[in-house]
Amino acid sequence: MTAFRAFSLLFVIALGNSAFAGDIERACLGSDRSAANRPLCGCIQDAADLTLSTSDQRRAAAFFRDPHRAQEVRQSDRRADEVFWDRYKQFGEAAETFCRR
Repeated sequence: MTAFRAFSLLFVIALGNSAFAGDIERACLGSDRSAANRPLCGCIQDAADLTLSTSDQRRAAAFFRDPHRAQEVRQSDRRADEVFWDRYKQFGEAAETFCRR
């Protein structure tokens, strides 16, 4: 991750965007994961905003409801799924880096 992207993510986190919950944040908050809370899910949404398009975010949010779908996409031979999965991995790495407690 470039220094610019890291700075951008920190800037977005510092501003806070809780009034406008995105697809990822809503899916995270609605999940049955015990660690899901507004600060963590908001941070994950901020990472998504920097790394995923709006349509990618919708697609990724569906993984919270159906984790098996993520596995299907990851194992898919379709080029579009492979390209999406690369972006999704980048999102996951950004979220892990900046939202770790």
